[in-house]
Amino acid sequence: MGCSMRCLSCNAALTDFEATRKTLKTEEYLDLCNNCYATIRDDVITLDRSDLEEEDCRQDDDDYSDRCVDHSLDVDI
Repeated sequence: MGCSMRCLSCNAALTDFEATRKTLKTEEYLDLCNNCYATIRDDVITLDRSDLEEEDCRQDDDDYSDRCVDHSLDVDI
């Protein structure tokens, strides 16, 4: 069985896109799923692999489609 990366906040399995998201300032991996990242995205500038996001969102699995976040939405905290 393969090893999968987990979200540091909610422990959800990370997609390739989520697992490769880094902060621009430190270039450290965030290791947050899209749902958890949405709560801080206005405060953290990231380096994202958009080619992996599109691949993850095309998955037929409901778990993937639920986590594909529209990054144009505003989040009120």
